[in-house]
Amino acid sequence: MKRCLSILGSTGSIGTQTLDVVRGLGLKVCALAANTNIALLESQIREFKPELAAVFDLDAAKKLKTAVADTPVRVVAYMDGLCEAAAIGSADLVLNSVVGMVGLTPTLAAINAGKDVALANKETLVAGGALVMNAVKRNAVKIFPVDSEHSAVFQCLQGCPDKRMLKRIILTASGGPFFGKSRDELAHVTPQQALKHPNWNMGAKVTIDSATMMNKGLEIIEASWLFDMPASKISVVVHRESVIHSMIEYEDNSVIAQLGLPDMRIPIQYAITWPQRFPSPVGRLSLTDYGKLTFFEPDLHTFTCLSACKKAIERGGLAPAAANGANEVAVKLFLDGRISFIEIGELVRKAMENQPDVQTVSSVDDILNADKNARNYVLNAVGHL
Repeated sequence: MKRCLSILGSTGSIGTQTLDVVRGLGLKVCALAANTNIALLESQIREFKPELAAVFDLDAAKKLKTAVADTPVRVVAYMDGLCEAAAIGSADLVLNSVVGMVGLTPTLAAINAGKDVALANKETLVAGGALVMNAVKRNAVKIFPVDSEHSAVFQCLQGCPDKRMLKRIILTASGGPFFGKSRDELAHVTPQQALKHPNWNMGAKVTIDSATMMNKGLEIIEASWLFDMPASKISVVVHRESVIHSMIEYEDNSVIAQLGLPDMRIPIQYAITWPQRFPSPVGRLSLTDYGKLTFFEPDLHTFTCLSACKKAIERGGLAPAAANGANEVAVKLFLDGRISFIEIGELVRKAMENQPDVQTVSSVDDILNADKNARNYVLNAVGHL
């Protein structure tokens, strides 16, 4: 297989696992992008020899330029640099694993440059779903989901001859480290406890989102845009073993599931190689090793982030962008010890409800303003706690 990838967020969890896949498949890398981890990015540049390296942080970009002065790589910086990496002419696939709202504009840059996108940045569709999907149609490109849940749905849909036969999407959730806990029990949990995910190895922000179940709320919004399904037809079931990554249900009540070990390199590789499949570095699944698989209803009372996201997609407009922006700030405040675990969900809900009803999202500026207002709302609320 011959592909040249531009990888945004190459030093993060998804980015480094993507490079594992790239090594295994013998693919080329034409651009790499990161935020501040210059030591790792320099190592990646020397191994994969991209023509372009983008660094979001300006000071870090200057340091990288000095560090790799003996190589032919061109170093660019800030958002313009990320967008240049996303739209680079030699790439035939852009994998966006940047964390946070910063990922939206590079995704649009890639799409508008006619690039297919392997998407691991939730915020792109959560906050900018209408703009992004309109751009996808306008430029006749494809979005391949990298999240394990959306990849599972995408894989199951390969056998669906007519979308009208689809009755429901069922997203699975691990339940995180606090499955079965009450609100009272969660009132005093620490960031260290919240960062201990039972199944997945992820970055800090995504791991906290799993603990609050915010990640599943964001995935409902994302799935609604990816698969053109109303939120009312997207369900969540807690599946502790993380073996079934998601399912689809047909009109005849037949359910199709995608299973595998909890390893992100499977969905990453499928996003890169679709519609083909190749040998993978991931181990084989042995169901007998597990013995049994379990399923539970999510606790919407305790994990209020999930219910807030469901309400946000039902409201539409800029409500999802507000929920997402509020969560990003609230997670940081929790990790810094300034708010409790329970307060994350409360702040997300209040900031989302504070967002005025705006049904038409006409520009990135609309999204960024809603995001900024939600962040300010959280910071002001915390100042008065």
